[in-house]
Amino acid sequence: MALVRRSAADLLAEAKADRLHVLLSEQAGHQLDSRVGLSEVRSWQRSLPVLLGDLVDAGLGHIEVLLEQRLPHSPKRVDVVLCGTRPRTGEPRYVLVELKQWSHAEAVAYDLVRVAGYGSEGVLHPVEQVRRYCEYLVDSTPALAARPEAVRGVAYLHNAEHSRVESLRQYPASEFGVLFTQDDKADLVQHLRASLDPDGSRELAREAADEFLNFHHAPSKPLLALATTEIQEREQFVLLDEQQVAHRHVMDAVERARAASTRTVVIVLGGPGSGKSAIALSLVGNLARRGRAVHHATGSSAFTRTMRKVAGRRNRRVQSLFTYFNNYVAAEPRDLDVLVCDEAHRIRENSVNRFTRRDVRERAGRQIDELIDVAWVPVFLLDENQTVRPGEMGSLAEISAAAEAKGCDVDIVHLNGQFRCGGSAAFDTWVARLLGLDALPPTPWSTLSRDDDFTVGNAASPTALESWLLARQADDGGTARLAAGYCWPWSDPVQTEDGKRLVDDVVIGDWTRPWNVKPEKRVPDAPESYFWASDERGFGQVGCIYTAQGFEYDWAGVIFGPDFVRRDGRWVARRQYSHDSAVRKADELHFAALIRNTYKVLLTRGMRGVRLYSTDPETQDFLEKMTR
Repeated sequence: MALVRRSAADLLAEAKADRLHVLLSEQAGHQLDSRVGLSEVRSWQRSLPVLLGDLVDAGLGHIEVLLEQRLPHSPKRVDVVLCGTRPRTGEPRYVLVELKQWSHAEAVAYDLVRVAGYGSEGVLHPVEQVRRYCEYLVDSTPALAARPEAVRGVAYLHNAEHSRVESLRQYPASEFGVLFTQDDKADLVQHLRASLDPDGSRELAREAADEFLNFHHAPSKPLLALATTEIQEREQFVLLDEQQVAHRHVMDAVERARAASTRTVVIVLGGPGSGKSAIALSLVGNLARRGRAVHHATGSSAFTRTMRKVAGRRNRRVQSLFTYFNNYVAAEPRDLDVLVCDEAHRIRENSVNRFTRRDVRERAGRQIDELIDVAWVPVFLLDENQTVRPGEMGSLAEISAAAEAKGCDVDIVHLNGQFRCGGSAAFDTWVARLLGLDALPPTPWSTLSRDDDFTVGNAASPTALESWLLARQADDGGTARLAAGYCWPWSDPVQTEDGKRLVDDVVIGDWTRPWNVKPEKRVPDAPESYFWASDERGFGQVGCIYTAQGFEYDWAGVIFGPDFVRRDGRWVARRQYSHDSAVRKADELHFAALIRNTYKVLLTRGMRGVRLYSTDPETQDFLEKMTR
């Protein structure tokens, strides 16, 4: 939905009367249920009149203009969508426009540019930005995938002279992305007249806009073909035993849905390393090969971004299949054949946020209902002992109840295998008993271990813990990471004469290290938070629960902070030592469970071995006894 839709001539009249930005602000307050920032209002005031004037000068005052149009299944909004007809053929044509007020910018990498006021990290080149918007729209709209020539893209730097953005002008152009500056006004007018028919009728332009706003959105067949190549042909997704059973349950449910119009919710339960994500990716690839509309969704930014990086390594357009749980608040029922919800224990009560339109907010329900409604076969893969934040409510009971209330069949598959932690079922048992997740009391590792495939030990200090990880990484190969409970502050990077650097927030005696990089922050020589677990530069930073959950590495070091200690033979969760503002708000019962689950997740990231250390002497003594 767009914030405002009118003809170019009508909008220009509003802009000249200095009313257009007011209208947009009012609609943003109504649809998004939030006030827009002053900078956005100013951009409307300064950019839209220029573009609208160019449209009228090009003889395109009759075309329909959609302002701040939201992309399907995405929080992203396109500045302007121009709706009209193609010259000569009369077929609908849509031009996506990305407007920039920049007067000066310089390229710093292939698709990144540096602009004053936007920080030193750089922003995406505007041509690449609008190109990706066009590709995303085509890939998620079957009607447009059948005629991609109906979509065009323009980046317009209306305040910039050629000499001030010369390096940006070297970026290759395509049908989905062409750059124009203030010096190119005549070329822009010619380009617009070649894209949209100046002799077309206002009625046909309105029909084109109606069509655009009523498109059905789902992954297109060309995109699914790409996903097949990127995912299904990867050799590592070989499913075994219960994994293949879970896969078969889903495929059978898809066939039943088509043959008999029945809906089945498939719930796959499994602990850390049981292969849930391998099942998820295999399903996406197999369903894509069969031409089924499928998405993969999670509640984790780090996990989704990593899945996009892994599965879309060779073709980034595949990345649009990987979404978030809150992307479906305004989706139509049965938009998809299958929605694969990985890490489903992270499902929250609802999906609304400050960007949600008011009309959508008013009819929004529970997130779990939205995820079930959007697909013929919703699939939920979860571990009930991995909820680590208040409000996470994905469980067998919650999902089953919601599915049954909607008249859906429910299939449940239990994964009993262990493909992480050396495939050691003994380690699963040991962790459960160590943390009090099992009815049996804690027991030393030596009483359960029957082989050397997985090593467990204790470190005398954080220095010794880090040294062990370094030695394993050097001697045995693989990746090693050090993670800790959220018991220290997490500072923003600081600016120095040499550039930005991380702050050594984790302080234990004379040993200090920084946390991993914060989301949306960038620091030289350190990976973004999403890739801390997989990028070799992640060593030397302490990972937190939000960057470790969902990932694995060969060697794991875990620091127990003062938020979880042993007292009189039992675990005590201490709120005053937690620096996680969200977890601190939980009540006593849930706070203890969340802290316990946090350490379970951190302990079960390693595939070949783990070492533990606690900052608390009594807890450290307990861990030393349990790791013998």
